[in-house]
Amino acid sequence: MDFMAHHLDGNALALYGHIGVAPIALAVMPFQFLSGLRARRPAVHRWLGRLYVAAILVSGLSGLQLAFYTTAGSFAGTGFALLAVIWLGTTGAALVFALRRQFARHRFWMLRSAALTFAAVTLRVYLGILTGLGVEFETAYQLVAWLAWVPNALVMEAYLWTERQRKGALTQARPQLS
Repeated sequence: MDFMAHHLDGNALALYGHIGVAPIALAVMPFQFLSGLRARRPAVHRWLGRLYVAAILVSGLSGLQLAFYTTAGSFAGTGFALLAVIWLGTTGAALVFALRRQFARHRFWMLRSAALTFAAVTLRVYLGILTGLGVEFETAYQLVAWLAWVPNALVMEAYLWTERQRKGALTQARPQLS
């Protein structure tokens, strides 16, 4: 695990920004999907949404900086960098659609963002499984840079595709911002 020590070498602010703020997004996320909260307390939903977006902005940008300077290798760095960029992008798209009051599209993009936010959990699950199976930590860490979020994103896209097919709403939430 010596290769992890680099995070404190010139990247302490990014590390603390990432690990200190990302749990806020993870904690807020489930409440945003409670239909009762949205219906009965829309102002609470909006404020929690702002907190979620702010947490992802800080944590995503911090994570991107950490990815660029990782000593875990370019494979891991690329995986984490793509996660950060796509996380910021999906959350930004969700915000744009909320501001435009296009709530069906907002919901679909928030589901995508949530799947990526949940990468914090799946990273730890896969890391535990892989190291429990005897995979060296350094190798496992490189693998989870991708396993933490790619399966989440694919499962969410399959769910969204199924939901669009079921509702017959193919144009309602296509991934376009115009």
